[in-house]
Amino acid sequence: MGDKPFHYQNRVHDEWVDYNGHMNDAAYAKAFSQAVDAFIVDIGLDEETRSSWGYTIFTLETHICYLKEAHRGQELTLDVQLLDDDAKRLHVFFTMKNAEGDLLATSEQMLMGINSEQGRAAPFPDPVAAAIDRLREAKQQLSIPKQAGRRIGIKR
Repeated sequence: MGDKPFHYQNRVHDEWVDYNGHMNDAAYAKAFSQAVDAFIVDIGLDEETRSSWGYTIFTLETHICYLKEAHRGQELTLDVQLLDDDAKRLHVFFTMKNAEGDLLATSEQMLMGINSEQGRAAPFPDPVAAAIDRLREAKQQLSIPKQAGRRIGIKR
């Protein structure tokens, strides 16, 4: 991970569009999942490194907020913000925007570092921890997104 922020680019694929004429809810999850995969590579865990270190990252929990419709062919940019972390976990917040900068959706996620040989949680390897340190420094300058920490329920 360099000094520039993480950005993942994609588009609304034809097969992601449902009978309502916009991106299906499962496609939002797919786009966020692909962004997580790219983010994991960005912090130093590409396929070769994951294999040689016997280390990977699992998603423990996710919460998607659907804010605006995304339509066929639309360009998408997904960004990540670190909300919190410890030696083994990342609490991250992804945003999905269209080319005009409209916020389409958010995905709050808890990610866990895993020793894949033991199948157990394990601290981040030093180079990954260093990349996370740089994210933590950037975190100080950002406000908590209003969708972060939400829970599902009917307000009464």
